Amino acid sequence: MLEIIDLSKHYGDVKAVQGLNLTIQPGEVFTMLGANGAGKTTTLMVALGFTEPTHGAVRICGIDVARDPLEAKKHVAYVSENVMLYGNFTARQNLDFFTRLGGHHGATPDDYNRVLARVGLQRDAFDRRVKGFSKGMRQKLGIAIAIMKDAEVILLDEPTSGLDPKSGGEFLRLLAELRAEGKAIWMTSHDIFRAKEISDRVGIMVSGQLVKELDRDELAQADLERLYVEFVSGLEQQTV
Repeated sequence: MLEIIDLSKHYGDVKAVQGLNLTIQPGEVFTMLGANGAGKTTTLMVALGFTEPTHGAVRICGIDVARDPLEAKKHVAYVSENVMLYGNFTARQNLDFFTRLGGHHGATPDDYNRVLARVGLQRDAFDRRVKGFSKGMRQKLGIAIAIMKDAEVILLDEPTSGLDPKSGGEFLRLLAELRAEGKAIWMTSHDIFRAKEISDRVGIMVSGQLVKELDRDELAQADLERLYVEFVSGLEQQTV
């Protein structure tokens, strides 16, 4: 479970996140929509222990991230928009390295083959150097690394960026599988169509605030794109 409790993060006079409260349960996909600078990535950075909150707390599986960051990180996997990998390593070598770094030492070559195939990476790429990979292929490898960690909470920052329609469809199928396994999944995205298709809940973040939240029943009835534009443009006009 991921719990965000009255979270605020300020950088001087800039209020990047303001009073955010959010709980993501096991077996749930929550997608946060918002323009660049809305506070989505800042919230992720606090959740990962990369920066401390100005006020409030983030708990992962009941562990306060700011108070016990090393223990909290054992229970969370993160895939960024621009996945950082070792270019001179092959896909399999990267997967092995990061799996061992995460504390899992019993994985076999067959385990790696299965997870690389599961995320949709073509088999002839398993033993190719990553420096020649497309952005979409790097995203798939990043998700494979997250799966091998087998963390209870998965944080995804723009995970569909760079994926073609076929790969995007494979990604949604994979998210559904991870949800069925009981993972608590938080995804930031600009992809309104895919967010509506896969999410159990969607939030809209503007100027550091969660201004709207919709559950699956509400999503089925809503014109999410129109709603998003209305909230974003409305709050931006109020700040001018």
